[in-house]
Amino acid sequence: MPQAEGFRSNFGAAALEQIDALYGYALTLTRDSSAAEDLVQETFLRAVRAAEQFTPNTNLKGWLFVILRNAWLNNLRHERHGPRFIELEAEEQTARWIDDTTKDPYVLYLRKLEREEIRQAIDSLPILHREIVVLRDIEGFSYQEIANMLGCPAGTVMSRLGRARKKLRQVLGAQQTGTTARAV
Repeated sequence: MPQAEGFRSNFGAAALEQIDALYGYALTLTRDSSAAEDLVQETFLRAVRAAEQFTPNTNLKGWLFVILRNAWLNNLRHERHGPRFIELEAEEQTARWIDDTTKDPYVLYLRKLEREEIRQAIDSLPILHREIVVLRDIEGFSYQEIANMLGCPAGTVMSRLGRARKKLRQVLGAQQTGTTARAV
């Protein structure tokens, strides 16, 4: 029994280290901070219940992301409609993205504008592309890990990511052109 308790406490501590990444992913999927919080909570409940199924010394972060995605898909099936759309850029999220190496308010303001443009561009993508971009470019999962999470071949992940990045370049290029035209 003491070994099981030690495993659970280590498992819990390691799982809690992933809470920010899980929340960011949940927020990308749900587009609602309250729903994202609920989804992360549901993910931790499911993970604790299934802790004995987790293989030690494997990818805990990936395992938690799969649980989160499955919980989200189950919620969508039960609700019979898509996620609600609300503003994603909350102040507590913004603080996480700010680079503390500079204190220049103008530089911080420009960085905030860039983050908002990038967030809007990502949000404009279809869910399959948005999810791939978040998992690969923000969370840093490998193609194979993403393929395992989504239940599709790695080649599909690579092609979706390529299309998603192309769309992002187009959207960001259009935003740049629009900003330049307004400034003139």
